[in-house]
Amino acid sequence: MQKKDKRKQAKVKVLLLLSLLVVIFTLVAPYLAPNDPLKTDFTSILIEANDKYPLGTDHIGRCTYSRLLYGARATLGTAFLLIVGISVVGVLIGSLAGFSGGALDTLIMRIGDVLLAFPDIVFAIIIVGMLGAGIVNTIIALSMIWWVKYARLSRVLVKKERNSEYVHAARMVGAGEFKIYFYYIFPNILPSLVVQISLNIGSIIIALAGFSFLGLGVQAPTPEWGNMLNEGRIYIQTEPHLLIYPGLCLFVVVLLFNTLGELLRSTLNQKET
Repeated sequence: MQKKDKRKQAKVKVLLLLSLLVVIFTLVAPYLAPNDPLKTDFTSILIEANDKYPLGTDHIGRCTYSRLLYGARATLGTAFLLIVGISVVGVLIGSLAGFSGGALDTLIMRIGDVLLAFPDIVFAIIIVGMLGAGIVNTIIALSMIWWVKYARLSRVLVKKERNSEYVHAARMVGAGEFKIYFYYIFPNILPSLVVQISLNIGSIIIALAGFSFLGLGVQAPTPEWGNMLNEGRIYIQTEPHLLIYPGLCLFVVVLLFNTLGELLRSTLNQKET
């Protein structure tokens, strides 16, 4: 059992390191690009990989490799920004509901129930359709529905911890509500929140890429893995690499974060039992 636990911990450390490298890569990727991702070269349309274009060019002569690197910032950077935003807002609202209880708790949860009554992606598409296509409106649309998941989770966790003996002991020695939450309750619910975040990163990446693929997210000619898939689908029979490269990038990154989330969840469940 100990050997199995050590192997699992080693896997978690490796995946955490790889995730950190992905974050760093997202920040520095544009500086590694050998060419301007927006520059067209009509004398080099759909050419194979060479010294100037490491992965060849697309249908209007743009460097595929450079567009993939810049697309990493658009895809992953937006996903990380979105997950931070919805998790912070959701945890604050859910913690407020769980800590205060009463009518405020009921009101917040009923609002959440109304939003969750609609399929999240369909609801987001409707909002983007009303606001107009663009990455900002896509972020707004997804934020309006996905904060509820973190609000519900943090509410349940806070309610559980609020009735713990250590919280009653903290109140007996004169600790205020603010200190009780941030010094005692929040550190105990943080591991569960981290697991939820790691499990949702992959879904958010796929959702953002999907919106860009449909023409609702990042707009051309800005490079993004989703709209690169959309641009390359026309050439699936003659130039499949235009689909394979961005699709492979999405697959690897999503698989990494999903595997990390599952390992973190199993490790947390094992500790609780």
